[in-house]
Parts: sequence; structure tokens; C-alpha cells
Amino acid sequence: MDSFIEKEKRAQVLVEALPYIQEYWNRVVVVKYGGHAMTDETLKRQVMEDIVLLQLVGVKVVLVHGGGPEINAALAKMGVESKFVNGLRVTDAESMDVVQMVLAGKVGKSLVNLIGSIGGKAMGICGLDGRLAVARCKDPALGQVGAITKIDTKPIYDLLDNGYIPVVSSIACGEDGGVYNVNADSMAAQISGALGAECLISMTDVPGIMADPADLSTLVNAVDIAGAMELMRSGVVRGGMIPKVESCIEALLCGVRKVFILDGRVPHSILLEMLTDEGSGTMMLEELGK
Repeated sequence: MDSFIEKEKRAQVLVEALPYIQEYWNRVVVVKYGGHAMTDETLKRQVMEDIVLLQLVGVKVVLVHGGGPEINAALAKMGVESKFVNGLRVTDAESMDVVQMVLAGKVGKSLVNLIGSIGGKAMGICGLDGRLAVARCKDPALGQVGAITKIDTKPIYDLLDNGYIPVVSSIACGEDGGVYNVNADSMAAQISGALGAECLISMTDVPGIMADPADLSTLVNAVDIAGAMELMRSGVVRGGMIPKVESCIEALLCGVRKVFILDGRVPHSILLEMLTDEGSGTMMLEELGK
């Protein structure tokens, strides 16, 4: 049986969460989920539990997901090599078919099913549904990789207003009638901006922005746009973190109040960041001290 002290500690956790619940109640929060943070089934369930809990306490959660490891595995089975340029997947017509099948099919529907099994209500959609996301070719050298030019928030609000968690796959319809693979971080940034989200939570498989990736003590706890751009210029931010940090900046410029880069491998990292004094990862603001 738990001691009185242990019960008191649990009660204190709930009390500590109260002002944060009040801050986020009835506000939109966009969670970007992807990368290797999706590969551990136990952690995946914990992330979905966090999302369902947030919805139950009145937060309007929108989940935007990628699925790089699943796409890599599917392409490897076909004998197709995955190629990346500055963290973006080079996507030819054959690869695009696989991306659409994996993201809007296997990955998206498995997340919807998992949320449902926990007790939440979710609906899977992608940028093609209701022309939610429209894009143009980002760079001919990348193939069918899109840069979003328009977000229609109505399909998302329709789901939110009916009590569903929208689970959005990062695929967009093209201005030219084609289909485009969109970086999930950029998709989340554009959606969070269009929704006027209270915050964007970008989950990844690193603790956050670190000056030295091998040294956790170099974690950057808070940074603004100017500081983030300097970190990219100096080479501290590199590889796959470049599009992630760029998308965080993109979200802030679109009007999102704050962005968090969290380690999806940490159990319940979303709740730790949003509902406790502890926090985790890197917080990005338009301007520190503003």
C-alpha cells in the first residue's frame, strides 16, 4: 500500500498540472510525431496515451506524422535505395507510390487504431483529403517533394469540433494535379500556423538541439529565431536537424507562440513538457525575453 507521503506526491503532481491545463484548455496544440521515435511500440503507446489525456482535459490536439523508418523498410524490400539531401528524401514516382501507401495507409491507420484502443477518438486524413494541403515542387532535384503553398483548415476543424483527434499524414496535392511528399516537420509547421496553435511539439529521436550531439550537458534549453539561425550558420545544427529547426522557425513566423523539440524516446515527454514545471528538450520562441 502506498504511504501517505507517496500519495501526497501524486496529488502534488496533479495540483502542479492545474495552471498548465488552464493555459492549454480549448487551445489547439499540434504534435509532430515521426522518425525513429516511432519504432518502439511501448514508447509509441505512451505518446498516444499523452495525446488522449490532453484531449480528455480539453486540449484540441492535432497529430501530424511522418514515417521515415517504415518507408525505408518498404523501399528496401523493393530493392530501392533511400537517398536524402539535407534531411529531405529524394522522391521519384516509384518512391512516391510507396510513401503514399505507407504514410496514409499503414502508419496513419495504425496510429488511429492505437488511439482508439486507448480510449480516444481519432480519424486519419492526409493532405489530399478535402485538398487540406496544396504544394508545389520544392526542387526538381528532389523529385516529388513539395513545398506547401496553402492549408485549408476546415477538414481539421470539422474533426476537432466532432471530438476527433485528426491524424494527418504528410502528403499534399499539387498545384499541378500531382501528389507530393512533404517533410512532416514542415507540414506540422504550416498546419500549426494556419490553425493559430498555442504551440507545436516536434518529437524526434534526440534530446533537442545540442552544441555537441555526444554531450547531453550541451543541450540548448531555450533559443529564439536569431539564435537558431546562428546555430545553423555555425554548423551546430546539421543533417536531419536542419529541416526540423527550419520548420520550427517557419511555425513561429506563421504565428505559433512557442515550439518544443522533444525526445520521443523519453516516456511521457509531452506531459512532462506541457503539464509540469520540469520541461524537457529545447523550447523555441520568436524572441527570448519578449
